[in-house]
Amino acid sequence: MQLTLLKSKLHRACVTDAERDYEGSCAIDADLLDAAGVRPYEQVDVYNVNNGERFTTYAIRAEPGTRVISVNGAAAHLASPGDRVIICGYAAMTEAEADVYQPDLVYLDADNQIIRTSHVIADQAV
Repeated sequence: MQLTLLKSKLHRACVTDAERDYEGSCAIDADLLDAAGVRPYEQVDVYNVNNGERFTTYAIRAEPGTRVISVNGAAAHLASPGDRVIICGYAAMTEAEADVYQPDLVYLDADNQIIRTSHVIADQAV
C-alpha cells in the first residue's frame, strides 16, 4: 500500500508578489526551497490563511536571499501580496517508509525569514 504524507512545509510564508501574466507557478526564494527540501517544478499545494483559498501549482526558483514568494498565473487571483500562505509538498511512500519518515518543516516570519525548523508537528491540545 502507498500512503501520501506531508514531505515539506513552508509555514505562514508572506506572499510578496502576484503576477497574473507570468507563466503559472509559485516562485520561491531558492534558500527557502532548499531549507524545505522542495525541488524546482515539484508540485505543491498552497493554502491561503487570509482568504481560505487552496490551490495546487508547482514551485520554481526565485533568486536566493530575496525572500520572494510570488504566486503566478491563474493562481495570482487567489493570493495577494501580504497574504500569509502555507506551502506544502507531499510524497508517496510505503507503510514501512512512513513509519520512520519525518517531514521538513520551515516556519517563517512576516519577512519570510526562517524563525525555526522542525521535523515534527506537536500534538494539538484540546
